[in-house]
Amino acid sequence: MFKKILVPIDGSEYARDALKVACQLSDDTGSQIILLHVPEELDHEPLLVWGVAAVPAFSALEKREEVGREILNKAEQEARQLDAPETSTILTHGDPGRVILNTARDMAVDAIIMGSRGLGELKSLMIGSVSHKVSHGAGCRVITVH
Repeated sequence: MFKKILVPIDGSEYARDALKVACQLSDDTGSQIILLHVPEELDHEPLLVWGVAAVPAFSALEKREEVGREILNKAEQEARQLDAPETSTILTHGDPGRVILNTARDMAVDAIIMGSRGLGELKSLMIGSVSHKVSHGAGCRVITVH
C-alpha cells in the first residue's frame, strides 16, 4: 500500500503499536520502513517497552542517545519478526515534531505512522502533542495509532 513509511519511535507502547500497523500497511516488494528516534529530555522517568531500561529524567545526552540506539535496534528486530520489508534507522536531535516533519519531507515518505501519545505526555498537555503538530503540518498521509 505504501512504499516509504516513517515511524517515529520513542520507546512507548503507542510507538510499538504504530510499528505493527506500519508493517501491516507496507507493500511486500520494494517498501521501506524508516524508524526515527529523537532523544529528548523528559521531566519524568519514562516506562519503555522492548525490555529497554527506563532513562532517568534529565540524563546526559550521551545516555539518551545510547538508550535511543537500543530502542531503534529493538524496534528494527521487531519489524523483521513482523515480516517488514527493508528497514532503516535514524537517530537525530531537535524538536520532535519539527524533526519528524523535516525527515518526512526530505525522505519523500508516503506516510507517517505514529502513536497518538508518547513518552512526553505531561508536557504535551500544556503545549500540544507531537502527533497533533505532525498531523497538521505534514505533506503526506499521517496515521495516528491509539
